[in-house]
Amino acid sequence: MKIRNLCWGLFVIALIVAGLVVLAAGEHSQASKEIAVLKSIDSGDTAWMLISAALVMFMTPGLAFFYGGLVRRKNVLSVLMQCMFILCLVTVQWILFGYSLSFGPTINGIIGDLSFAGLLGVGMAPSAVYATTVPHCLFMIYQAMFAVITPALIIGAFAERIRFVPFCIFTLLWSTIVYDPIVHWLWADKGILGVSGGMGALDFAGGIVVHINAGMASLAAALFLGKRIGYPDKISPPHNLPFAVLGAGMLWFGWFGFNAGSALSSGGLAANAFVVTHIAGAVAGLTWGVLDIIYNNRSTVLGLITGAVAGLAAITPAAGFVTPLGAIVIGIGAGVICYMSVTFAKAKFGYDDSLDAFGVHGISGIWGTLAVGLFASKFVNESGGEGLLYGGIELFFDQLSAIVITMVYSFVLSYILFWIVDKIFVLRVTEHSERVGLDLTEHREAAYTTLE
Repeated sequence: MKIRNLCWGLFVIALIVAGLVVLAAGEHSQASKEIAVLKSIDSGDTAWMLISAALVMFMTPGLAFFYGGLVRRKNVLSVLMQCMFILCLVTVQWILFGYSLSFGPTINGIIGDLSFAGLLGVGMAPSAVYATTVPHCLFMIYQAMFAVITPALIIGAFAERIRFVPFCIFTLLWSTIVYDPIVHWLWADKGILGVSGGMGALDFAGGIVVHINAGMASLAAALFLGKRIGYPDKISPPHNLPFAVLGAGMLWFGWFGFNAGSALSSGGLAANAFVVTHIAGAVAGLTWGVLDIIYNNRSTVLGLITGAVAGLAAITPAAGFVTPLGAIVIGIGAGVICYMSVTFAKAKFGYDDSLDAFGVHGISGIWGTLAVGLFASKFVNESGGEGLLYGGIELFFDQLSAIVITMVYSFVLSYILFWIVDKIFVLRVTEHSERVGLDLTEHREAAYTTLE
């Protein structure tokens, strides 16, 4: 048996190496063509996009600390592991075929072909379609960081009760079957939901692609896996709020690359996105704190950072289309709506969204995407649209349609993927493992717990 498994492993490795050799030969033939057009690259835009890609990458470790601080001490290492493993796994998927499925030449507006598989033709020269003033490979790696953090957000729904290997398999399948098509619909040239496609929905930096998408998958996870043992009465509070505050700060810092970087240049649009991002996060955090005082007679650091993250998520689809005043309204709405979702709706319906991935990211993504249809102004972005506040009607219904389509697609496909992976590999840990904690039972490593 061991010899057979070894032979299969060597065979798979040989196929991968052979494929990489073929792709490398194709890349070499492209090199001479790229050299002639490198002069069209804008150094300022390139510098900003390099920084932005690094900022967005920084968000995944930030999310690890944010989520890690919110779980119980016996599960903190498992959350850190899941986030960091996604960073590695999805990067490889993106390079081999994920980028091509997302941004490759379209097949009927549904999915990209495999023209960019293995990054064939994705080199130092600018793309003729995407981010035309920076190297194509820079646009690719910037988008890779979005592909990484989106499935990482889902961890917040199933934290403390999922086995590691099935989690990895689900993540790979979800990134390919759910995330990549939705990226293509909204952001690819001639995608069926985006401006260049059929509907004309606007999603500046990922309110639909990232937050609604991950939020609906999170709801599917919470419903499919069921509640943690002892939920809600016997679940301990967050084990390390300083960790969570650190993570929230890292997320806020990285979000400037997430939103302002989505301008794909270093001009005025990036500056506006930077400003409104900070405003919305601050206003939503303040709003959550006020609501805590009203309902609980005290404000909490957990409430403050949760509200700030909700505001940052809500402004994400709108950052390149709204004014600072619009950002204030979006921040207030995010604070109020997400507070009600997390505090009242979750308790009423009884689902165990462990770290409120749906209640914060999904709900704020929906609100922020609708807000584009309300507050978008061509004064901010001439290539955008006009919201209801400025006399536009069509954009609002385009946004609403894109929200509904994404919600249904992501929830249904995510639930099916959970069901398939569970049938083959069993997703949920045993009761014994859940009581002991995943740090020891899944990884045989210790954060605070001991190996004795």
